[in-house]
Amino acid sequence: MSSHAKTPATGTRTGVWLVGARGSVATTAVAGCAAVAAGLLPPTGMVTATAAFEAAGLPPLPSLVFGGHDTSSTPLPKRAEELAAQGVLPHWLPAAVQGELEATDGHIRTGGPLPGDERGTEDLIGAFATDIRAFVRATGCARAVVVNVASTEPAPHRGDWPASSLYAAAALRAGCAYVNFTPSAGMRHPQLEAAALASGLPYAGRDGKTGQTLLRAVLAPMFARRALSVRAWSGTNLLGGGDGAALTDPGAAAAKNTGKERVLADSLGRMPQGQVHIDDVPALGDWKTAWDHVAFEGFLGTRMVLQTIWQGCDSALAAPLVLDLARLLARAHERGLSGPRPELGFYFKDGDGDGACLADQYTALLAFAERLGESR
Repeated sequence: MSSHAKTPATGTRTGVWLVGARGSVATTAVAGCAAVAAGLLPPTGMVTATAAFEAAGLPPLPSLVFGGHDTSSTPLPKRAEELAAQGVLPHWLPAAVQGELEATDGHIRTGGPLPGDERGTEDLIGAFATDIRAFVRATGCARAVVVNVASTEPAPHRGDWPASSLYAAAALRAGCAYVNFTPSAGMRHPQLEAAALASGLPYAGRDGKTGQTLLRAVLAPMFARRALSVRAWSGTNLLGGGDGAALTDPGAAAAKNTGKERVLADSLGRMPQGQVHIDDVPALGDWKTAWDHVAFEGFLGTRMVLQTIWQGCDSALAAPLVLDLARLLARAHERGLSGPRPELGFYFKDGDGDGACLADQYTALLAFAERLGESR
């Protein structure tokens, strides 16, 4: 990793293949991993860096090697400088980890399908899988985890193959564990479900729970367990950057809101009145403001209101979770676990298990960590 840290030996490395490798989340994850591995910054926000995971046998941060696909040609060091100018990264960090950023950039391959690309589904999957396998061989990794952190796609029409599902299929073909950190279809494409289950590979997703929905996953169970009746729950998001632009597409916004609604429906047993609105404000860049207005009834029908405001940096919230998930899935793969991992629902709006209460999901995650640490 960093010039401050020892380079891990071949065969002990773990690959992290990022779909959307030059985006804000991926850039923050790569720069952040290098900084933490070198002892330049603490692992704040990384759940797997807490004491409860010390015995889980997770790959250490210095052993992670990054590569990925992207349709952007902006070099990773330049993206890091842009994020530092926005206050997402410390101003000194891009220069301090420039070597790691350049090394990762050298492992990024052109994604797709690009406009005018006439390759069919099979050719695209094959090309992406070839890129992933070549990365694993070139870096001497024991295994790799493919993580989708690309922009949100609209839900696909029946029979269509969105880019996220092409990459998910490539992960299966390359023999890699898979994480879908976006609301896009990914591994949940109808034609991938059987292949995913038969692959012997672990996978998890979808849509990382980082801000407004994280708060909902705490508050909604509170209302349910205190027997308070939620009448309406409305929300608004203001955000910029690539995600803000992508979510101006009504289909992409609908895909994003599905996970937000699932948390309320699972926690409350029904969907209250109200909607979530998403507004693109380019001037905000990587920063997001989310408002929630909860109308509820208490004893004797007394009507009350809870309002919350969440202001945060999406990339700084998401990047440590991406590192967590890469480490957890790599270890699950090493242990021979396969199929969807409901134990990782803690990280997702629309995970693979039942229930949406963050406290319950955390308990399940701790049990999973214990299982990963058991001798085979």
